Amino acid sequence: MIFSTTPTIEGRPIRDYKGVVTGETIIGANAIKDFMAGVRDFFGGRSGAYERVLVKARETAMDEMEKQAAELGANAIVGIDFDYETIGSNNSMLMVSASGTAVVI
Repeated sequence: MIFSTTPTIEGRPIRDYKGVVTGETIIGANAIKDFMAGVRDFFGGRSGAYERVLVKARETAMDEMEKQAAELGANAIVGIDFDYETIGSNNSMLMVSASGTAVVI
């Protein structure tokens, strides 16, 4: 499966549009990660724990999108867009949604 944030793939004409596909995931962070992120925020630096959670959430959303596209008979997804939101009490959950157009190239 080819993934692209652009509406086309250079040199590969789109032969058929299969439809919009989406993938969503919601992942919670735990208190230890919150505490360590707070320490890093105070002293500066990156939060590796949160970055790993973000990568996992994005990969899960893309996996869902890929499964939908494959079921439609597509071999590529173009125009991919990601949206990130915090939800839940105290914004303790991260929601990642991905959408794109399943196509045959």
